[in-house]
Amino acid sequence: MFFKILYYELMDRVLKKTFYWIPVFIWMIVIFYFSSRARISLSEEETINFLIFKTLHIIEYAILYFLLFRAFFLSANKHSSSKIYWYPFFIALIYAASDEFHQLLVPTRDGALRDVFIDALGIAFMYTLIKKSKKIAKKIV
Repeated sequence: MFFKILYYELMDRVLKKTFYWIPVFIWMIVIFYFSSRARISLSEEETINFLIFKTLHIIEYAILYFLLFRAFFLSANKHSSSKIYWYPFFIALIYAASDEFHQLLVPTRDGALRDVFIDALGIAFMYTLIKKSKKIAKKIV
């Protein structure tokens, strides 16, 4: 009986933690999918295309940071640890770099270090937003 209770308790924790991480992996797959597609143009004007697509970079990586933060926050035992803020930051940044490398292998796309820095702006924006408004962050997650 004791082992049965222990087993169910352990499985409950594992399932909950898995549930926290599923949105992270889904979002990473979405980013990978859109990076695998051929380059598109929304406007004749190159400047407008640049602004639109770089804004999308900022937004997609801000969302990735948020989902990573949420997963770490909900999975951690100690909510005040600074690791909960920095681990998602570095994971999102590494993913951004790997995504740019991936784009080097996709026809009609090109990976650029500049885009990693633009992605880092989105990551830093969400980091700052969450760090400055911890009360709001706790309500969201």
